[in-house]
Amino acid sequence: MEENKTVLLTQEGYDKLEKELDYLRTEKRAEVAERIKVALGFGDLSENSEYDEAKTAQAENEAKIADLENKLRYAKIIDESEIDTKTVQVGNVVKVYDMEFEEEETYTIVGSTEVDLSQNKISNESPIGAALMGAKKNQIVEVKAPAGVIRYKVLSITK
Repeated sequence: MEENKTVLLTQEGYDKLEKELDYLRTEKRAEVAERIKVALGFGDLSENSEYDEAKTAQAENEAKIADLENKLRYAKIIDESEIDTKTVQVGNVVKVYDMEFEEEETYTIVGSTEVDLSQNKISNESPIGAALMGAKKNQIVEVKAPAGVIRYKVLSITK
């Protein structure tokens, strides 16, 4: 992650990251410390794979904590009251019509840390999200995808 890069988050996304950070700082740290303590009891550290694994887990946990702290430090919470539905922006739910496959899709545009493809939450930085940003209702947008150009017509923009 680039230094000082603004991270766009909904209030829900911010709260979720804070909760995860709290878990990593408390329960996960204690869990890893206990694993290290138990592994130290096995004696010789030079051939102690449990100790090596526990130290690796500790390093990974600390790296994840630092990453989350950084994201929260540079978070910009999207003010729901400032989201309008004239043009597509982060926080909008956009219903589009895929002109090639003749089917409707609905996407929620979110910041990159809240992407969840199982819920059709796509990043404003993804190819589809970037193409939709700023689009108006009934506008046709073109998305340059690996398989070629996909054309979508914006059917509706809601919060």
